[in-house]
Amino acid sequence: MLKTGHSSQRLVAASLLLTFSVGCTSSTLIRSEPSGAAVYIDGSRVGSTPYTHSDTKTVGSSTRVRLKKEGYEDFEAVISRNEQFEVGPCIGGVFLLVPFLWVMGYNPEHSYELEARTSSAPSSM
Repeated sequence: MLKTGHSSQRLVAASLLLTFSVGCTSSTLIRSEPSGAAVYIDGSRVGSTPYTHSDTKTVGSSTRVRLKKEGYEDFEAVISRNEQFEVGPCIGGVFLLVPFLWVMGYNPEHSYELEARTSSAPSSM
C-alpha cells in the first residue's frame, strides 16, 4: 500500500517555502554615468556598475549605496524597500500574513550621474 498523503504534504510545504522565499527577494539594477564605478552596499564593496543588487529585507528597510570612481566625487544614495508594489507576496499574504512584510520592493533600476572632481589647485596668473 502506497502512502502518498505525507509525500503530497511535504511537496506542497516545500513548494510554498520556495515560493515565499523567492517572492521575498527584490532586485534593482544600479547604474552610473560613467559606468565602472565601485559599488558599496551598507559599507561593503560588492562590485562595479552596472550592478544588480538583491536582498530579502522587509518593507520600509533602507540600503545605503555609495559609488566611487577615480576622478569623480563620491556619490551616496539610500534606496528603500517601499518603491514598488510586489504582487507575489500580496497573494501569499492572503493565505499567511507573513508575506505582507515583503509586499513592497525596489524600483527595477536606479541610475546616478557622477560629478567630475574639480581641482582645488590654485590657478596661476
